[in-house]
Amino acid sequence: MEAYHDREWGVPVHDDRRHFEFLILEGAQAGLSWRTVLQRREGYRRAFAGFDPQKVARFTPARVEKLLADSGIIRNRAKVSSAVVNARAFLEVQKEFGSFDTFIWSFVGGRTRVHARRSLKEIQAQTKESEALSKELVRRGFRFVGPTIVYSHMQACGLVNDHLVSCSRHGELARLAGRGARRTTSRRGKR
Repeated sequence: MEAYHDREWGVPVHDDRRHFEFLILEGAQAGLSWRTVLQRREGYRRAFAGFDPQKVARFTPARVEKLLADSGIIRNRAKVSSAVVNARAFLEVQKEFGSFDTFIWSFVGGRTRVHARRSLKEIQAQTKESEALSKELVRRGFRFVGPTIVYSHMQACGLVNDHLVSCSRHGELARLAGRGARRTTSRRGKR
């Protein structure tokens, strides 16, 4: 968990395969702890063709049944099936927008939203942006993309910087985002 926090969480992602990876992992995490999913990340990588959406989109019902016997992943039929459905929808978004990255970053105006949270209580589970993105993903046929799951994706992929201001990663990622960041205040109005 510490390595994930220190190296990955909140780093802006502009790679479609990474976005697809996090869509699968965030959907798998629904109702579970992130630790549970991270412990199975390599199992997911192997089971879901290195998170290649083109390959996953071609998975057959027989392949889904085989995955349900794989102890390296969370064996939930709805979650496994949603990964295949989402791969197909993901490819359609790529076709329409040129990349999934272009599509998803449009929901934050193309720039990281840098929050100034001082305590974990200030971090929201969802935002108006995650609600809008969730609604659009559902409209496009995605599953397991509720506003809370989508907000987790936005946090993981650096669309928002929700590291606490006391965390060294907050400043590092704010600087990384540089001019591409949009600074916002916490709900209490602090910067």
